[in-house]
Amino acid sequence: MGLIVRFLMASCVLMSAGAVFAEEPAADLLTGWTVENGCEVEQTAEGLLLKAGNGWIRSHLEYADFTMVVEWKALKEAQYDAGIYIRAAKEGAPFPKPAWQINLLDGKEGNIGNLPGASSTGLIRKGDWNRFEIRVEGEKVALKINGQPAYDVGGLTRPKGYVGIQVEVPIGGQFLLRKLEVSELGFEPLFNGKDLTGWEPAEADPNSIWFVEAGLLRCSGAKGPWLRSMKEYGDFSFRIDYKLSAGGNSGVYVRVPADGNHHREDDTQPAAGFEVQMLDDADPKYATLKDYQYSASVYDICGADPRVSRPAGEWNTLEIDCKGNRVTTVHNGVVVTKVTPETHPLILLRSVKGYLGLQNHSSDCAFRNVRIGPSLQSDAE
Repeated sequence: MGLIVRFLMASCVLMSAGAVFAEEPAADLLTGWTVENGCEVEQTAEGLLLKAGNGWIRSHLEYADFTMVVEWKALKEAQYDAGIYIRAAKEGAPFPKPAWQINLLDGKEGNIGNLPGASSTGLIRKGDWNRFEIRVEGEKVALKINGQPAYDVGGLTRPKGYVGIQVEVPIGGQFLLRKLEVSELGFEPLFNGKDLTGWEPAEADPNSIWFVEAGLLRCSGAKGPWLRSMKEYGDFSFRIDYKLSAGGNSGVYVRVPADGNHHREDDTQPAAGFEVQMLDDADPKYATLKDYQYSASVYDICGADPRVSRPAGEWNTLEIDCKGNRVTTVHNGVVVTKVTPETHPLILLRSVKGYLGLQNHSSDCAFRNVRIGPSLQSDAE
């Protein structure tokens, strides 16, 4: 089972000497999710309110096999309507198409209209909170409603897609969500929230610049080494949340040798992997960098386009998907690089297996939700 990515999270306070991150802002409740097509959502004391408009809340990342927990309550007494999207396309307005929608429609709660057999009755508590437990694996989807099995059917033909929540307030009314958790199947956590198990400083680390605090992996930015994975990796999807201090600079080393080499201009030079940049793009001191030096860029090879970094002190999501010499980066829900040997031949100079690493570039930074799983690129991509 993969790492659980939570939609609704408690605030976190970082309290260490010299720490620059304050209490997590309320906006962090939507980290990992994008509000699409002009709908409105609002955090309240009871949970996340689907407040107004027609649209949906889309996950930043695509998922193949996963489990999902949703707790919801309709605020209309009857004729309410919303939905939960699985393996949805990004396109479509106001709602994604194609997609499968697990209904939150009065009288059809949990049913998937375009999937034969995906229906049940009598398991909903009207006017109260309800809990959906969803499992999507291969072509099958299974649903439990308030702990009771509703169905377990096949027929899903899209191998991957986004998950999301439909907002359909003009007709369907408002809803509250107090939990939404997605756990990728086939992924493994690379950070346990407690210690540096699975990682090691690339050199002696007398200053202990890498440490764990409040469940986060931290780098103080003091002089010291980069952090190296204990294992080497070839093809994969690597997913991580990161946060930088003002003017911050860090990065992910990908498929590097033990010495961390991530630069190679020709085949006479030593073997190298590459770096995917993390940067406070908005800081004025970075205004004149080369395009490949901004966040989510494949350093030296491909610049991120568009640039979608969040302000310093806020969480960003990043995915690096590698399959052979093809590399894709997804930053805050947007595909910002697609590197292939045809479009970026310099990638052929970089190794297709090696260590992962987190860079120390003299900046205070924090990481969480670090996990790795199979590449989601198809052979046709």
